[in-house]
Amino acid sequence: MIETTASPPMGRDLLERDLPDGLLAARAAEGDEDSFATLIQRHGSSLLALARCMLGNPQDAEEAVQDAFVSAWRRLPEYRHNAEFRTWMYRITVNRCLTMRRSRPPPLSLDTVVEPAAQDAWSQPARSAEQHAATAALSHALAELDTAQRLCWILREVQGLPYKEIAHVTRTSEQTVRGRLFRARRSLQEAMGPWR
Repeated sequence: MIETTASPPMGRDLLERDLPDGLLAARAAEGDEDSFATLIQRHGSSLLALARCMLGNPQDAEEAVQDAFVSAWRRLPEYRHNAEFRTWMYRITVNRCLTMRRSRPPPLSLDTVVEPAAQDAWSQPARSAEQHAATAALSHALAELDTAQRLCWILREVQGLPYKEIAHVTRTSEQTVRGRLFRARRSLQEAMGPWR
């Protein structure tokens, strides 16, 4: 005899997970808090990773993302869908992070980026120390970049955004983004030369 189990009923939250961001944003603009909660769930972790890279402090990053979502909730009626919701949220989050950096500039740290654990970190203390020193050197080199170059580098190399989306987030052209990335990569390459 084959046992069958009844599938759980399709709840609203299950249906919303499959809806595109634009529709969820339109519903949220009309006051649907569940739709906005789905958007938060969908994009919160990538925005938090971006904020951590920009601010270097997990508490500040959480505050920036929370502020960004509060701002987005208030501004949803203004959202005109001329950009993807994700891009719109990146822009709001970047602006919030830049405002926080201007008011209290913390050092940028790559320690907030989750790294894969080393197989035998305890048995190889020299290698572990070298990796830590290289990470610290990269963190320092990133902090030395100007804000526009650092932002483009983070959006491309850490977040994996395409050039077009970075241009939209930074309100510049793709050519400007490519130039900033070129200069950032060249500066980082020079700074990290001893670590090769």
